[in-house]
Amino acid sequence: MRTRRKQPDVPAPDDPWSEIVPGLWMGGHEFTGSSGQLEFAVVRDEFDVVLTLLRLPGHGPDPGVEHHVWAIPDGPLDGTQLAGVIRLAQAACDALDAGRRVLVRCYHGYNRSGLVVAHALIRRGRSPDEAIRLVRARRSPWALHNELFVEYLQAGLPTARLLEELAE
Repeated sequence: MRTRRKQPDVPAPDDPWSEIVPGLWMGGHEFTGSSGQLEFAVVRDEFDVVLTLLRLPGHGPDPGVEHHVWAIPDGPLDGTQLAGVIRLAQAACDALDAGRRVLVRCYHGYNRSGLVVAHALIRRGRSPDEAIRLVRARRSPWALHNELFVEYLQAGLPTARLLEELAE
């Protein structure tokens, strides 16, 4: 399964992770450091819960940090993959309700993590458009540049999941 498309026109983010709302962070596995060179974003114990949508060896988190991995492509998702995204968003909401710091990460911290974070924001009462705008404002204008993921959010992930399962 391909989990990331090569998109040379999409720049790496300036920061390893960005706080979207208090306690909810979005990030990736690499970023452009202060030297202008690509650097690896390695999670240690900065967060209580890490939700990973693309796992790369050596990128953490430290032992003892709650870690959920659900690898999905940065492309069309089937019903099972969408169900996993919904579960991760619920886990993020539960952790936030418990006062825990949550990081949702993928490769650059733009699309897959944006899908989970935006869905968590929607579950917490924001409209899809408001959630998408907030993710882009706080992380990067490149966040959620995958238009299919935007369509999933606007339709509602449970609806998108049902439609994908019917199509299978």
